[in-house]
Amino acid sequence: MTVWNGLVGQDDVIAVLRGAIEDPAAMTHAWLFTGPPGSGRSVAARAFAAALQCPDGGDGTCHACRTVLAGTHADVAVIVPDGLSIGAKEARELVRLAGRAPSQGRWQVIVVEDADRMTEHAANAVLKMLEEPPPRTVVMLCTPSLHPDDIMVTIRSRCRVVALRTPPVDAIADVLVERDGIDAAMASWAAAASGGHVGRARHLARDENARLSRKAVLDVPLSLVSLAACLNAADDLVAAAKEESDQASAALDGAETEAVKASLGVGARGPGVAAASRGAGQLKELEKRQKSRATRLGRDSLDRALVDLAALYRDALVLAAEREAGGEAPPLAHPDRRADAAELAARIGAEGALRRIDAVLACRTALEQNVKPQIAVEALTVALRLPADRS
Repeated sequence: MTVWNGLVGQDDVIAVLRGAIEDPAAMTHAWLFTGPPGSGRSVAARAFAAALQCPDGGDGTCHACRTVLAGTHADVAVIVPDGLSIGAKEARELVRLAGRAPSQGRWQVIVVEDADRMTEHAANAVLKMLEEPPPRTVVMLCTPSLHPDDIMVTIRSRCRVVALRTPPVDAIADVLVERDGIDAAMASWAAAASGGHVGRARHLARDENARLSRKAVLDVPLSLVSLAACLNAADDLVAAAKEESDQASAALDGAETEAVKASLGVGARGPGVAAASRGAGQLKELEKRQKSRATRLGRDSLDRALVDLAALYRDALVLAAEREAGGEAPPLAHPDRRADAAELAARIGAEGALRRIDAVLACRTALEQNVKPQIAVEALTVALRLPADRS
């Protein structure tokens, strides 16, 4: 076992990172990991961080490897945004951490997940650090793509880019069976239904509620036969996303709030009372961060639903084009819903499928621009409405 075992279907990436560890001439102070959701950007960055600290290049068994992968190594900091963005305050903390000399390991390593969420001020602070890098410091940024909307061109130009690809379905299924002990049939289905997202495949295989949620989303396109049905579907999609975010937030918020209250001495008697009264601002700041995180979780949940819808319309487009032009069609994103995709193809055709994909993408953009979810999704479901049956 090595630190690279968690990377699925990324042999080329592993070869590049191993080469940088073995050859000092191939090493640099800034790395940019790109790839679609679920491809393993942060997994690759963490594995690389462990290999950099390991005397043997990432054997996976030494103290350095274990602590890095567990998130407890003193010289490896992982920045994971809780809210909708990474602001200037978080960026300044990142720069401060990067300026420290390593205390235990060979490098001071900073990993920034979802670096595409940096605000302009945060990105400028990081850019200045990359222009004048501290010695013995390595910064690893993780973003979905190299598009300027995801990462500033000036930051990209100062990083070595490592591009991850969508893992093959067979590779995902093998990992679910061998590493997670999941039944082979379930693993194959989950891998095919996950859209190449390893974490989601594991979630679908383990959680029946996740499978039911996916089914509810994919049932939507063929149900949109009237305006009332469109509005009801929008209500259901928004409500399901809110319920999921509420459950996830509840699991995190309570423990965080109690921990802060305990550190402030809330409920204490004697001298602790004064300290607790001065901690009201900290509790208010925590509540603000928790609300921001809940908003992000809700948007992430809704975005997963929109990606699933777009993929089903993509399948309909593939089948409609196959019917018109013949030839062998590429694999479907939702192979278990082939019958639904075929019915959609028959009812809306290739042009209708393409228009509906554009509508889903427009909805995702509207949500990113802070349009109220209910309004954005209602507009979407109306745009997805099926044409009247003329038979």
